[in-house]
Amino acid sequence: MSAPPHGPTPSAAAGEAKKPRPGGDDPKNPSCCGDHHPRKPGPSTAKLALASFLGVVVLLAVDASLAGFGAPRRLRRQYLHYVGGASREGASLSWLSVPDQPNFTDDLLARWLAPGGTPCRDARTANISVPVLDEAAAGGAAAALGAAEIHEFTFWALDEAGQRRCLGGDYFEIDLSGDAWKSRPPVVDHGDGSYSFRLQVAPRFAAGEFHLTVVLLFRSFEGLKFSSARFKYRAELRRIPLRFRPSNASLPALETCRAADFGRDAWSGRWTRLAKNDNCEDVDAAGRYRCLEPEHPCEAPWCHGPLGALESNGWVYSAHCSFKLFTAEAAWRCLDGKWLFFWGDSNHVDTIRNLLTFVLGVTDTSMVTRRFDAEFKNPAGGPETLRITSIFNGHWNMSMNYLGLHSLRNRGFRQLIRSYFMSGDRVPDVVILNSGLHDGCYWTSVRAYVQGAEFAAEFWSGVLAKVRARGHAVPRVFYRTTVATGGYARDLAFNPNKMEAYNGVLVEKMKQHGVLTGGVIDNFDMTFPWHYDNRCNDGVHYGRAPARLVWRDGKIGHQYFVDLMLGHVLLNAICNG
Repeated sequence: MSAPPHGPTPSAAAGEAKKPRPGGDDPKNPSCCGDHHPRKPGPSTAKLALASFLGVVVLLAVDASLAGFGAPRRLRRQYLHYVGGASREGASLSWLSVPDQPNFTDDLLARWLAPGGTPCRDARTANISVPVLDEAAAGGAAAALGAAEIHEFTFWALDEAGQRRCLGGDYFEIDLSGDAWKSRPPVVDHGDGSYSFRLQVAPRFAAGEFHLTVVLLFRSFEGLKFSSARFKYRAELRRIPLRFRPSNASLPALETCRAADFGRDAWSGRWTRLAKNDNCEDVDAAGRYRCLEPEHPCEAPWCHGPLGALESNGWVYSAHCSFKLFTAEAAWRCLDGKWLFFWGDSNHVDTIRNLLTFVLGVTDTSMVTRRFDAEFKNPAGGPETLRITSIFNGHWNMSMNYLGLHSLRNRGFRQLIRSYFMSGDRVPDVVILNSGLHDGCYWTSVRAYVQGAEFAAEFWSGVLAKVRARGHAVPRVFYRTTVATGGYARDLAFNPNKMEAYNGVLVEKMKQHGVLTGGVIDNFDMTFPWHYDNRCNDGVHYGRAPARLVWRDGKIGHQYFVDLMLGHVLLNAICNG
């Protein structure tokens, strides 16, 4: 697995704010607590008093400079935290998370339609200023941050002249990677040319050097355009070395995910490496990376179960909760007698096939195509059975593509979907919905997509209403967010900028109409740390079947564990409720 591609790092742009460097130790003020009539200070005391006064002036100037243009209280807090004024050593901390965004769609449209009209709004971003980190990086030193703590940093978009912009809309890819850690620090666009991100590393993985990489993929909402490839910027603006110092602070133990944990709209997880076979660089004859023994155990609290079965050479994903990795016996015990219904893009096909092959032990998956309805039996000879239905939604004609949610405008396609919920004496137990990749190639604007998402949410709400009217229990419905497209596909019509926006819109619409009775499975967050190249994907799929063949990146074989991890996450959603 490779880190994000790294090119030359631009030198600090003109106009960048510099972190003030305080002087040496503060002078100690003489105490006069025991003297009601203090004597006139002597020469040495006067010098100390003058030094104290000047020190106060300097610190006030520092505070003033950090409380200036842009978003100052936020930056001032960051400065104090960085120099130690906000230390939480020994404190009990919390895991980094992404708060749900109320009115996501309205806010997106408002920012997308925000007018220009002034130089700082019409200027194009060419660089950034990260005041708290740039000076350390310029000096060749790795900034030292406390492990376990959440560190928040503000940065500003700069134009060609090094002046700050005062309008948002740029799409930054931010990656935090170490030897055993990969995560995407969540980014907030404040709409005024300033952005902030937060990062956190658990003490267990804090050893060694980390790199914080910032890539400007698209500018001024251009990733949301219908033909986005010609607007790509894709410039690496920073690659900042970081170190995380040991800390006595304690993080809450991650608990295994339960039903309530899937209620969040977006996740902020991390991939951690719990083991590694250094002699496992090549695939075997079947194209598989069987680096660890299948029974190699997970390390609590990061996961539970057989880590080796993930075929990731030790990597595993966790978020605000951790996930169980299922054995075949446990998976069949959970799924026995259930009916799973999938509606989405071709990544569903890969996930279903990988779930059957790698977890459930089913060898014949020839019936797993874009549209199928089949029953599977436990190949170990047990009595367990499982029914899976999958309906491809890239087009109402399953041999075609690039309609996405618009496929629901076809009456016959709507009737096909309803038939699985309206006939017979039972309905699916669990429904996994998805859309996005094909939508990126169909909808000409964000506003048009919003209308399509509203229609889709109303349709699925109507399906559930009919289920209730028939006296059946409503299925648990989950939305599996669309992947972060990788490598060459980062520039295309289904680029990560657009997919993240489309995910947010559709999740909000589905929730507003009461469709997501189960919650959200954030596959965008899971795939993002691996989307910088094509080692784990072919651009749009993360779960293509293993094969000892030349992959898109020129190497023999490819990694498939990211999608296999998704299969286990789905099992947690289905079985831990």
